[in-house]
Amino acid sequence: MTTLAQAVGQTLADSGIRHAFGVVGGGNILATAALTAAGVRYTAARHEGGAMAMADAYFRATGDVAVCTTTHGPGITNTVTALADAAKNRSGAVLLCGDAPVSGPRPHDIDQSALLAALGVRVVRLTEPRTARADTAAAVRTAREERCPVAVFLPGDLVNHALPDTPGTVAQAAAGTTDAVAEPDLEPLLDALAGARRPLLLAGLGAWHSGAGKILRELGDRLGALFTTTVMAGGLFRDSPWSLGVCGGFAAPAAADLMGEADVVVAFGASLDTFTLHGGRILDPAATVVQVDVDGHKRAQRADLVVRGDAHAVAVRLLDAVEERGLPVPDWRGRCADRAARARAGWADLAHEDASTADRIDPRTLTRALAALLPEERTLVLDGGHFIAWPGMYWPVPDPAGFVFTGAAFQSIGLGLAGAVGTAVGRPDRLTVAAVGDGGALMGLPELDTLVRSGRPALVVVYDDAAYGFEEHMYAPQGADPATLSFADTDFATVARGLGATAVTVRRPDDLDAVRRWRTAGCPGTLVLDCKVVPGVIAPFLADLLEGT
Repeated sequence: MTTLAQAVGQTLADSGIRHAFGVVGGGNILATAALTAAGVRYTAARHEGGAMAMADAYFRATGDVAVCTTTHGPGITNTVTALADAAKNRSGAVLLCGDAPVSGPRPHDIDQSALLAALGVRVVRLTEPRTARADTAAAVRTAREERCPVAVFLPGDLVNHALPDTPGTVAQAAAGTTDAVAEPDLEPLLDALAGARRPLLLAGLGAWHSGAGKILRELGDRLGALFTTTVMAGGLFRDSPWSLGVCGGFAAPAAADLMGEADVVVAFGASLDTFTLHGGRILDPAATVVQVDVDGHKRAQRADLVVRGDAHAVAVRLLDAVEERGLPVPDWRGRCADRAARARAGWADLAHEDASTADRIDPRTLTRALAALLPEERTLVLDGGHFIAWPGMYWPVPDPAGFVFTGAAFQSIGLGLAGAVGTAVGRPDRLTVAAVGDGGALMGLPELDTLVRSGRPALVVVYDDAAYGFEEHMYAPQGADPATLSFADTDFATVARGLGATAVTVRRPDDLDAVRRWRTAGCPGTLVLDCKVVPGVIAPFLADLLEGT
């Protein structure tokens, strides 16, 4: 006979789960033991929210579903912020958690199903032992195929319930099929492209997930289009000389100018939110914007036309239709070749007036200097905050899997250090580079310990302005109390060394010699840079927002 906990752990392993992150307690400790006994690797986090952020980042960097496992009650409430971010980001993960007994709740229990329903997270509560294996396997399939977090709840009085020892075979999830597109759906788009003189293809994370990168490049080349991506899909067109980089507030001026000249913009797998469109500033108001999305009902406010379907499937059909119609190729590329080359060079090609002081470094100077010290094959993990502009502007990524922006979907901070654990574990072939602000670093500090314990190479760059920079720049002019926004300086280097990391304080470019030495030594363990940055340098994206207030 096998217990429910053992059956669930084995089924998760049989379903292809390779890694779990968690904090054990009475509700999940036996199921976690079953996971590790079945060969699933396990990383012990310091906080349940960190464990959830690790599983989320693991999926974003690898495309594989991981498990976050916690106990019931406070264990699951601690996951809520990271879980909400994973749900809004459409990250595949399984939350394995204890739950109230089927016989009735205990005084300390809460309605966990209702809590997760408010976050838009599906729940599988294993109240029927006979179907526990099948229900668990189905949860993994749902997380994998639909790219969403799914919670599997283990009722407290069934964890040790005996099941017949007949596990059977768990079928692996089949590759998802792409949505077909009826020919009439493409007609308005073809008409728009037929008259386009300056076409622009914009790809979002949906295009990356559908594997549409190659076909979109072929389509763009056939149309004579330029390319851009959302920040989450950065690097998708990296190898094309016609790539303008990221669309939105991180776009270099030369790139933004060209984006603003496009007369037809076709967005594949992108929600066209205010960040991508930089509050409506990035595109010409007269441009025709076409949104290609699996969920055709989620029409962006800026979209003039919507084509429902998978980005890859639509791009294939569209390329065939363009050939059949014999659409002409406009000469936009020929007319803007020099400008496109300048746009491709990005921010790195633009000089800035160094605002460094005797004891603080200009964040632009810091980020540009670090760019030369980082390997091309890297995973960039961002926390939230004003500082995000600098790595977003100066550190390109190899592909969308190399960029994990924690908290972006839920507008939270404090998940960056945990995200670094997930990427370092999931992609050991790439150096994890985590950029965090001092506020987010202190909020998620326990997981710096987890990152150090993982033994994986990781570089942590703390943009330390001793304040909540975004709020200070945005709201102090509107009357916010400065005392609520700024803090005494934190010695992150000493804290990091106390947790076992190598750490240095950075006040000038010469201090970055520590990165050279670390890389020469083979990147042993975690290196933390406590970068004391000038607080008064405002990122371009925020300066634009301030100008509009």
